[in-house]
Amino acid sequence: MPRTQRNDNFIDKSFTVMADLILKLLPATRKEKIAFAYYRDGMSAQADGEYAEALENYHEALKLEEDDNDRSYILYNIGLIHASNGEHDRALDYYFQSIEINPRMPQTLNNVAVIFHYKGERAEEEGNEEEAEAWFDQAADYWKRAIRNAPNNYIEAQNWMKTTGRSQIDVFF
Repeated sequence: MPRTQRNDNFIDKSFTVMADLILKLLPATRKEKIAFAYYRDGMSAQADGEYAEALENYHEALKLEEDDNDRSYILYNIGLIHASNGEHDRALDYYFQSIEINPRMPQTLNNVAVIFHYKGERAEEEGNEEEAEAWFDQAADYWKRAIRNAPNNYIEAQNWMKTTGRSQIDVFF
């Protein structure tokens, strides 16, 4: 049974009804509508923690979706799932694909920075200071890009960069 037919709670049902209405009213091709349905089902499965099902839906959506902006969001969501499963290198592959299509998507840039920072912390714990610094510098580069696109976001990253001397960016809210 398709996910859209099994939503149990009011919010999921409301979202599904609204998404279906928008889909019917928008001037889109059949292929675009099917791609959106897969994407919507992927988001719903992801929200429920059904990552395998979400990945299946996202990959089906990718096969059909032609709009670059929409493809970047699908790739971003696939990256999120792999990152949440601890598959950081695999997540980075999808994040980089998303960035290649949409280089101004701050949430993707932030997530790359978070993974690089994590890798820096692991290297630091292992006593590899040079490697840790390289990871931290890469994290700072991606956070700077994210902050340029969303200046009021990522306050903790901004503070970290200032305290570590990796940024002199002053952002005014």
